[in-house]
Amino acid sequence: MLNALEVFTTVVVGVMVGVEFSVAFVMNRIFNALPEDSDQLARAHGGRMLGAVMPVWYIGSLVLAAVWAIAGWHRPGAGLVVTAGALLILSVIMSILLLVPINNRGKTWTPENRPADWKEQMNRWDRWHYVRVAVIIAAFTLLVAALA
Repeated sequence: MLNALEVFTTVVVGVMVGVEFSVAFVMNRIFNALPEDSDQLARAHGGRMLGAVMPVWYIGSLVLAAVWAIAGWHRPGAGLVVTAGALLILSVIMSILLLVPINNRGKTWTPENRPADWKEQMNRWDRWHYVRVAVIIAAFTLLVAALA
């Protein structure tokens, strides 16, 4: 049963990493290349869509890692899982304090009501998102190493 939990947790975190990596390095670059107001509209829609799903995914990943760490405390690699869990906690804290406030504003914007500094705010979100992606990639890597 523990083996199934380990694999399931690693897959869930890995897919989350893939989605967030895609947002950072694929989708936002596509959005930035769109004409006129399409960039802002796409980001607002993405913020609404992913803003509804990602909190569950982040917290779920953290809970799965915690259960793995507790259930596998006696096994080799437990320290890697605990460290991965700490990085997932960091990613949740970063999200709540740094990314969610910007996302919550951005998802309500339209070309008619967006602030003059909307691009600056989106660039700030992007910079913090790059850091968060690095953190969750590190967590994923530790989980994979713990499987060995």
